[in-house]
Parts: sequence; structure tokens; C-alpha cells
Amino acid sequence: MEFQQPQKPAGDGKIVYPPGVKEITDKISNDEVVKRLKMVVKTYMDMDQDSEEEKQQYLDLALHLASEFFLRNPNKDVRLLVACCLADIFRIYAPEAPYTSHDKLKDIFLFITRQLKGLEDTKSPQFNRYFYLLENLAWVKSYNICFELEDCNEIFIQLFKTLFSVINNSHNQKVQMHMMDLMSSIITEGDGVTQELLDTILINLIPAHKNLNKQAYDLAKTLLKRTVQTIETCIANFFNQVLVMGKSSVSDLSEHVFDLIQELFAIDPLLLTSVMPQLEFKLKSNDGEERLAVVRLLAKLFGAKDSELATQNRPLWQCFLGRFNDIHVPVRLECVKFASHCLMNHPDLAKDLTEYLKVRSHDPEEAIRHDVIVTIINAGKKDLNLVNDQLLGFVRERTLDKRWRVRKEAMMGLAQLYKKYCLHHEAGKESAQKISWIKDKLLHIYYQNSIDDKLLVEKIFAQYMVPHSLDTEEKMKCLYYLYACLDTNAVKALNEMWKCQNMLRGLVRELLDLHKLPVSEANNTAMFGKLMTIAKNLPDAGKAQDFMKKFNQVLGEDEKLRIQLETLISPTCSCKQAEICVREITRKLTFPKQPTNPFLEMVKFLLERIAPVHIDSEAISALVKLLNKSIEGTADDDEEGVTPDTAIRSGLELLKVLSFTHPTAFHSAETYESLLQCLKMEDDKVAEAAIQIFRNTGQKIETELQQIRSTLIPVLHQKAKRGTPHQAKQAVHCIHAIFNNKEVQLAQIFEPLSRSLNADVPEQLITPLVSLGHISMLAPDQFASPMKSIVANFIVKDLLMNDRSTGNKNGKLWSLDDEVSPEVLAKVQAIKLLVRWLLGMKNNQSKSANSTLRLLSAMLVSEGDLTEQKKISKSDMSRLRLAAGGAIMKLAQEPCYHDIITPEQFQLCGLVINDECYQVRQIFAQKLHLALAKLMLPLEYLAVFALCAKDPVKERRAHARQCLLKNITVRREYIKQNPLAQEKLVSLLPEYVVPFMIHLLAHDPDFTKPQEYDQLKDIKECLWFMLEVLMTKNENNSHAFLRKMVENIKQSKDAQCPDDAKATEKLYIVCDVALFVIANKSTACHLESPKDPILPSKFFLIQDKDFKNDKDYLSAEMKQMLLTGKPKPSPVLGAVNKPLTVPGRRVFVKTTTTGSDTASNVSTNSQNSPQTLNKNSNAVTESTEAGARENNENPVINAEDGKKAEAGQNTAPSATTGATPPKRRGRPPKSATAATPATAEKEGGAAAGAGSVRARKRPADATSDTINIKVSKQQPKEDGTKRQIDLQSRRPHLSLWKDAEREGEQGEERKHILVQNPFCLGSEGDMENELESGLEWVILGSKDAKLCHRLQRAWTSGQDSSEEEDGGVETRAANPDRQRESIGAEEAGTLIFYNGY
Repeated sequence: MEFQQPQKPAGDGKIVYPPGVKEITDKISNDEVVKRLKMVVKTYMDMDQDSEEEKQQYLDLALHLASEFFLRNPNKDVRLLVACCLADIFRIYAPEAPYTSHDKLKDIFLFITRQLKGLEDTKSPQFNRYFYLLENLAWVKSYNICFELEDCNEIFIQLFKTLFSVINNSHNQKVQMHMMDLMSSIITEGDGVTQELLDTILINLIPAHKNLNKQAYDLAKTLLKRTVQTIETCIANFFNQVLVMGKSSVSDLSEHVFDLIQELFAIDPLLLTSVMPQLEFKLKSNDGEERLAVVRLLAKLFGAKDSELATQNRPLWQCFLGRFNDIHVPVRLECVKFASHCLMNHPDLAKDLTEYLKVRSHDPEEAIRHDVIVTIINAGKKDLNLVNDQLLGFVRERTLDKRWRVRKEAMMGLAQLYKKYCLHHEAGKESAQKISWIKDKLLHIYYQNSIDDKLLVEKIFAQYMVPHSLDTEEKMKCLYYLYACLDTNAVKALNEMWKCQNMLRGLVRELLDLHKLPVSEANNTAMFGKLMTIAKNLPDAGKAQDFMKKFNQVLGEDEKLRIQLETLISPTCSCKQAEICVREITRKLTFPKQPTNPFLEMVKFLLERIAPVHIDSEAISALVKLLNKSIEGTADDDEEGVTPDTAIRSGLELLKVLSFTHPTAFHSAETYESLLQCLKMEDDKVAEAAIQIFRNTGQKIETELQQIRSTLIPVLHQKAKRGTPHQAKQAVHCIHAIFNNKEVQLAQIFEPLSRSLNADVPEQLITPLVSLGHISMLAPDQFASPMKSIVANFIVKDLLMNDRSTGNKNGKLWSLDDEVSPEVLAKVQAIKLLVRWLLGMKNNQSKSANSTLRLLSAMLVSEGDLTEQKKISKSDMSRLRLAAGGAIMKLAQEPCYHDIITPEQFQLCGLVINDECYQVRQIFAQKLHLALAKLMLPLEYLAVFALCAKDPVKERRAHARQCLLKNITVRREYIKQNPLAQEKLVSLLPEYVVPFMIHLLAHDPDFTKPQEYDQLKDIKECLWFMLEVLMTKNENNSHAFLRKMVENIKQSKDAQCPDDAKATEKLYIVCDVALFVIANKSTACHLESPKDPILPSKFFLIQDKDFKNDKDYLSAEMKQMLLTGKPKPSPVLGAVNKPLTVPGRRVFVKTTTTGSDTASNVSTNSQNSPQTLNKNSNAVTESTEAGARENNENPVINAEDGKKAEAGQNTAPSATTGATPPKRRGRPPKSATAATPATAEKEGGAAAGAGSVRARKRPADATSDTINIKVSKQQPKEDGTKRQIDLQSRRPHLSLWKDAEREGEQGEERKHILVQNPFCLGSEGDMENELESGLEWVILGSKDAKLCHRLQRAWTSGQDSSEEEDGGVETRAANPDRQRESIGAEEAGTLIFYNGY
């Protein structure tokens, strides 16, 4: 608008006042001024824009009211009235203002703005006038006049500040509306919003101001919503300057930009239409803190409940997701925290988040892995449908994390989900089914070595899986159906948990018994041993020892505390009593002035483990009632998801386990009546479990429950005579355990069974043989004479030495239990009977043990076919070899029989671990491990594990190594905790296994050419398999002790064949290889040995003092080859599609075989013809396939279609294939070409118990064209002196196919070179390149030939660890002789091995 020229006063220039109003000057008082101004105000209020005459009449008055007298009047009432007049003047004279001066207008509007501050006090008597002023200004839009002023921005800023400062919660809607109208008109009708004015609005959105004046925030929010179309450009300009151009000086709000963006987005996303792309730019900033701020902002924007930003702005969403992989840890952490809100508020985005959370669940930062779990669990607790199976799988993986904090969070999170959805069924059966795996997974963790894991599983079981706070019936129902639904491993873990708790209760009971004895040195020593054992079962063993010593001291001083503890561990303690005792003991040990009491926490851990919070007599009764309901068909079995048969069987198994740990709780007529009903059921497993429960708990039946006794005896007799073998065993032991007249009872069983033995009906022999065997073991003196006759005339002569039936000639090396012929089953039981008979006698006065050992040895030599009539099948022979090997091992556990076992018999027994049948190796190794772990077998049998280095199955080697480590650890711990063990170090110290190992390897039937590299390499690997575990630590200078021991062996003679020069030479060569290995793996082995080792006289003869053997049996060249690997004939790669030959990394070439090629687990080993390499053929064949079987070692590789097909799998060779050499049992011939993965055979040809193993056996050299042939068994018998076991020709052989670590997928046919990256990372590895499996293949194209040459040279030259980069691909080579290392992924439940060979 244009301003008018100054107007002259009308008439004579006198100011005209309204009627009745006298002149207003500075001469009058303020009260009079106010009085007169009120009349002026009323006059202007009554005027309208059409009153032209009055407008002209009062023009001078209007100009007068804008004078300095009024605008600067100190009286606020005067100023208010003048402001009201001025507002009306602008209304009346609109659109032309009577004031022409820009400065005057500015002064007037600033004056009016100042008066608006009076709106703040709504209780003021003048508030109505202030409201009238606001209403007038808003209605007329008077401030729009200022647009033409140069410095109008100052007025607007002042106005906005005033209005935002005065608004409060006492203002009504009208006040807010007029304020809004006034401000919005300025924004929408102006040319734009300056940065200062925008700051005035936006400052109210900053959290600090927002909290101070919520009404100002609401006003600003409403204002922005109303003016979004106009103000959006100004906002975009502001953020552009701050975010993109970095001009933080443009506004004082620059440091609050992210808070402002969040608020503006919440107000109206349209306000930020142009700003969001700028955020994408900031997400890629080089400043980590800046990225963090943007991520925090976007996390709030994307995660807001009603936000649609992710769907509306996909590029920004994808860019944000990329920050999950940010190099800056806080950024990744913030992203993970955001995911929780996002999953809960936007389930549709779960798919996008899953992959990124997967990577972060393997993040090297512990805090991030922890927060991934928290994120998923929180979402799952809100609604299980918010988390998919993949997300729950990430939590499942983290239960095996390296860090305890992460593992604990994962385990507790899963436990909470289980309790909410499976126990309380808060989301129905479908949700419960979705996470039904949790119960099994949590219990599987009990297998971990960490005591913290075990304690947490026990806590979870007591609080979440079977809450101890439930009443007894509910608690037992929960336990009953939980046990029925668990998988096999979870059941074993739960049983182990109860066993450990019971063991700990026993230790505490023994400790309390020691307190009752007089004080003595021996008593103190025994007490200390108990305390150390108890401390091992508590977290932080070091602190636990100190706290247990303190607790023991308190027990000694406080008799009441001892009484409470005795009550707690008493077999008759109820669950309620246990809670009271724990509370009382805790109260006594609590110190009020001590806020944290680690001593009390440790005692609580102990009390939690020993307190019977689940099982007592009442609980057992409740379980038996549930079992009865299942038997009667009135239980809720189907509703709980189990069949009645499963519920009954698992219920009996549960009671059986509890009968070991809580036998006293079973002693009631009602319980035993129910068990008698179970004995009459058709289910064999149910009856067997019931008998075992009677055996464990029935000690008082004979004296207190006569009716139960009279009913039980005939049932036990019937089971011992005609039940299953397991029932017969348990029945005999039950009679022996609970009846006083056991001799009479056993005789009533023995006599009819011994008379009914008939080898022509083997089906009816098995149960009698089992019963007779256990009777002879339990009552050897009573049945000594008849048993000797039975053994001599029937067992050996009639049963074992005769083959009445012809076995199935299908060529399989193993068959299912129900496929084994009855005659062989009877023979297996006959072998067990012999062992039980001898174990019962425990003496060798009659030389029966010698005869039995010769019989067992002959069975091993004859490969299970004792009569050598070739009637028996291959699978049955495997069963008999396993039985014979196990029998020798069982006899060795008895000292009187161990002493008469010859070295030859020991070697025969040990070589079973290299049997040609996978299942024989597996079962034998398991038996060996268990007996050694219980310290029942002599130390020499630990040496047998060294032969496991030759096993072609990677998983078997890994398992054997774990068994070896476990056994060595057990022995070391036993020596530490038992001071008396120092006197028996020769039989306990693990290092003393080395002489037995060296002797065993020196007599290895495969060790025929002592100077041949391949055989020496085999010896080296067997030695290192054992020495690697022994030399993990150099405790007490053990490395020097090992060296000294081997040197002493080299100065002795072989006691087995002292006059055999070749055998002695082989012994010395093995010694030299052992010394070579020790020297290369230890720098401390050349120190002085702490002790002079003692050699076993049974295996070594001491030479004369003058004898000195300083000969070096290994040439320098051979040492070099053993150190670096055998040189390869092809030094470089000729073409890209040629195989990359690396030591230990054999490349397999497709060969064409005929239908006559058969598996090595059949009756013969066919020899494959060597094939010529075709340059244009594919050099790499596929690695492990699920169909391959370890017991079928030569699958056919078809050259035409490149696919493997197993020809004649598990079958004997066709007659049309021509003559084949006789097959050697055991290790397949080294010359036999094979490129097959070794996989266990199972159930008619599938893997048995081992799953799908993914390891290859080493193929033979292509140039090999001969095969070793086993000496025929049908040889003339020599006299007694010559009938010595020839281990070289009779020994079961297992192919020494080296571990080439071919587990990873070698992939399809490619014209690429596959190089294995040995650096496989676990949860703490590179977050971007973490591997899912144990192996990674890097594919290099032809352009990388130079790199491949360098890599090959590095490998073949044995360089230790070199890194080169070429074309962005990083490779690492390693020393071929480097030992396997566990690189990572312990948290994933498996070990990833790096094999340097």
C-alpha cells in the first residue's frame, strides 16, 4: 500500500474530542487521563469504516494519540487504553492508515505489541481489554500494514516472541485462535519468512523450551500445520544451509537441527519434503558423530508408531539400513536399538531388518550382539508374531556366544518367551508350537563346559520351565509333559543336571559328616579336598574356593547352621522345608551394613544347586498319579501334544532317573502298586524302567511291604527267564539288590536256564545268556563250578566255535540291530557272559582268563570269523569284532586281568579303533573314552587315541581329539585334587602315555617301510595328534620331560620282540620322529627334565649301562620333507583350468569307472584304473554329497554328465567284473584310488548316528597300480610256539587317507581356481565378512594367475604367514606343517578348524 501525504488539521487545527471528553494533556493527573481515554475508547469502538464524517472529525485525535506522550506513558492503564484506541483507528481507517511516517508506524506497532504482554494474566481486571486488543488486531489483520516497512521483521519477531511468551494453560480457545490468526496472516500474506522469524517459531519445538511451556509448543505446532505450504520452503532453506552447506552461523538453532527435524516430522511430514534427501547425504558423512546424530534422528522417524516414512521414502530407508554396517560402533549400536521399536510398531519392515540383524548378531562388539538379542526378545515378548523364525534363530545362535553377558541375555530371553507362550499359553497353541524348540535348546546348553552356563540352565529350569513356585500337582504336570516332549539330548542334559545336583548334595553331606569327627590333620585334608570339589561346581572357582573355606569355618562355629544345612540335604526334606532352610541360612549369613555381599551370593549359588525345590515324596506321588491316568486313558495327553504311549514311556523314564537321585521319595505302597502295573504292560521299555526303579528304591520292600514283595518276586523271575535282555539284566540285579535270600532266588533262576541252553535255537539263547552272565558276576562263588562247565562245554565249544547258519552276503559292513542274525546276537552275548564271569571271579587261578583272552584275540585276528568257514556275513563279523575288542577292554579294567594282557593283545584291542567299519570305530571309541574318563582303564589305553589321526572322517578325528583332551584334563585335575595321587604318577600322569603310544605305533601293521616318507608322515601325524594336546602348556617343564622320556626309550629295547632287529629299528625311528616333532613344536624341550621318566617294563627292556644309542635314524632330507611336505612335481600352474596342487589340498579329477567299481565297505576293494588328465576337462569335482556313505568308499564318477553315482553301493562285486584281489580288512589299501567323502552308513546304508559327515579320504597317487593283498586265512596251523599273532598280516587296516579338509563345497564345474581362505571368523570376527560355515572359497579368475603363482609358491615353500593383495583380493598362505587351530565360532556350538596341511 502507499502512504498518504501528511494531512493538515481541519478547521483551526484544534483537536476535536468526543462529546463530554475534555482535552487530554500532560497537565492532568493519570487518573483523569484514564477517565477521559475510556470515553475516547468507547467512541472509537462505536465507530465503523462507513462513518466518513466522524473519521475526518477525529483524525487529529487519532494523530494525537500516537504522540510520544501516550506511547511512552509510564502508566500501563493509559498505555492499554491508547493501544485499544490505536487498534480501532487501524480498523476504522483501513485500508489506509492515518499515520504516514514509517518510523511512527514502527513505533506504534512496537507499542501495541508491548501491550499484548498483558494477555499473560487472565485474572487481571484489565484482561478483557487486552483480549479486545488482540481480537481487533487479529480480525483486521492490522500488522499487515507493516509489510511495506523496511524493518517490519523486527516488529513481527517482537510480536511472535510476545505471543509465544504470554500464552499459557489459562487461556481459552478463543485467545489461542486469535493469536493463531494474527501470526498465520503475517506468514501466509507476506513475501516470505526470514530466518530470525523462523527461529522465533522453531525455538518452541526444542525439547528444553517444549518442556517449559507446553502451550507455546502447541501454538507453534498449530501455526506450522496451518502455514505448511508457505513455510516449508523457508524450513528447507534453513536445513539446506545447516546440513548441506555447513553454515551453522545462520541460526542459533543450528545445533538443534535434528531435534527440530524430529518435531517437524511429528507435526507434518510435508514440512520436511525437501529436507529428507539432505538427511541421506548426512548419513554418508565422514564424521562418525554426525552419522550417529542422523541415525538417532531417523531411528525415531522410522520407528514412530504411525510413521510411513519407510514406505514413502525407500531410498532413505535403504540408506539408513546401510548404517547397520557402519564402521563406527555407536552407530551400529543405535541402529540395533532402533530395530526393537521398528519391529513393534512396523511389523511389515521385519523382512528388511532381518538380514541386517543377522549380520549384527555376529558383530565383533559384545554390546551390539547383546542389544540384538534384547531387540528381538522385547519384540517377541510384546507379540510373538512380530519376530519371525529367522530372528529367533539369531537369539538361538547367541546362546553359544563367546561372551557370558551375551549368552546369558539370549538364554534368559528365550526362557521368558517359553514361559509366556508355552507354559502360560498366552497366544494359543500355534505360538507355543512355533517356539517349542526353546526347551530343548536351553537344556542342550548344559553340555557346555562353563559352570556359569550350567548354573543358568538350572536357574531357568527352576524358574521358567518348571517354576518351583507352582503347587505340587501343577509343577509335576508341567515336568511330566515337558519330559515327554524333550528330544533325546535334552533328556540327557536334564538327567545330567539332576545327577550333578545330587552329586553336590552328596559332597555337602560328606563335608558335614567330617565336621562330626574329631579335629585331625587327616580330617582337615579330607575337608579341604571336599571344599575344592564343591568350589569347582560354583562360578569363579578362585573366589569360590576362598568363600567355601569361609563358609566351612562358619559351619564349624555355628551348630544351628549345620543343622539347617543337614535338613536341607536330607533325603526326606520336602520342597517347603527346603525353602525355609534356604531362607534361614541366608538370613544368618546376611550383614545389613554390607550392601553387596559376594560371600553370600556364592553361598546362594550353592544352596540353589543342592536345595530340592522340585522333587519330594509328594511330588513323586503326583507323578505316579499322572502316570496312572495315562495308563487308564484319562489324562490330558493329547491336549499336551503327546500320545498316551509316549507319555507312559517317558513318565517311567522320568521316574527311573529320579529313582537314582531321590530313592527315598519312592517308598510308598501306592507308588509300588503303580509300578507293578507297569511291569505287566506289553511295552518292553516301560517294564524295563519299572524294574530298574524297583532296583534303585526297593531296599525296604522286604521288611516293610510284604505284599509288594510277594507280588514282585514271580514277575522278576519271569523277566529274568523270558523277558528281553535288558529286562533280564535289571531283574537279576533287582533281586540281588533288594532281597535278603538272594542266593535262593538266583539259584531258582540259574538252574532251569542252565539246563535249557540249546545252541540250535539261538533265538531263545539271548535272554538266558544275559541272565546267566549277570548271575555269575553277582554271585561268582555260588555258581563257580556249574559256570565253568557251561563256559567250557557250551559257550566256547558249542556256540562260539560253530557256525550253524550262513549269513547274508550283501557286502554291507554294518546292519541294523533287527537285521543281525540270532546266532550272532547269541555269540555277542556269549562273549559278554565270558567277561562277566571273569569279572565276578576277579582272579586267574584257573587260567580261564588266559584262555578267554586268546579266544578274543583269535576272533580279532580272524576279523570276527572265528571258524574261518566264511559262513558269516560282513556285518555280523563287524559285530563280533566290536564285541571282542570291547571284551578285552572290559577285562583290562580289572587289575588282575590287565596284568596278563600281552602287548600283542593290547595292540589288537587298540587297532579296533581303526576298523574298516565306521560304526565299529565309533562305538569302540565311545566305550574307550567313557572307561578312561572314569579312570577305570589303565593309562596305556589312552595311547589308542593316537591312531584316530588315521580316521578318514573329519568328525571322528575331531571327536577323538575332544575325548583325548577331556581324558587328559580329568587326569590332571585328579592329580591336583588328590595329594595321594603323587605316589601313582606313573599310572596317572598323562605324559606317561607317550611310551605306550610309541610302542603301539612302532608295531603299527601299516608301518612296514621305515624309511618311506608317506609312512613316516603317518607316524608323525599320529604322534602329533597326542602330543599337541599334551604340549598345550609347559607345566613343570613337561616338554623337557617328554623329550627325556623319548630319549630313554631310544636307549632301551623292545620287550615284545627283543631279538628282532627290524622291530627295534622301527621303535628307534618312531622315537626320532617323536623327538623331531617335540623339538619343532617347543623351544623349552631342551631344558633339564624335572624328573627321570620311568618306562613300563612290560613294553621296554633296559639296556646295559654301556649301551648308547646316539644314531640319528632320520636323514636331513627326510626331516625337511616331514617339516615342509613332500615336494610336488609341477612347480607352477600351466593354465587356469589345471588343478591347483597344494600340499594337503588335493584336487580331484573326474575319472570314468565301470560298474565293477564298488565301495570299500563291501566284500572287496576294487582297484580303479589311473586316469590321464585332460587339459580341457574340468579339474575339480564336487565334494561331499549327502548320498555318499563312509562305509562305501568308492562312488562312481561319470565323466559324461559330471555326476556321482554309487555303483554297487553296499553290495558285493558282480561276478562279471572278473577276479579281484582278496580284500584286506581295516584301512583300505593305500594304492586304491578313491576320491570319496567319508560318511557313516546308517540304517540299511544310511549314516548311523553320525549324521552326514563331510570329509574325504585321501586318494591314492595316480601312478599306483598295485594293491596289497592280505595273506590268506586258510594257512596250515603251526605248533604253539609258531602260532604267534602276526599283526603285520592279520591286522585290521584303515586307509591312511589324510585329512585334506575338503569339507567345503568345491562347487560346480568352473574355469576358476578355488583357493581356500583359512581365516574363518567367529562372532568376534570381521562383521562384514563373517562366514556361515567353517570354510570359505575365494574365486580367482584367469586374470589372477599371477596371484595364484605367488600363493602356490608360498604354500609349497612352507612360508609361515604371508599376505599379498592383488586386484582387491586378499589371500593368506600358511605353513603346511602348522597345527590345527581353533580360529573362532565357539559360540556357534562347533569348532572351525584350520588345517595347515
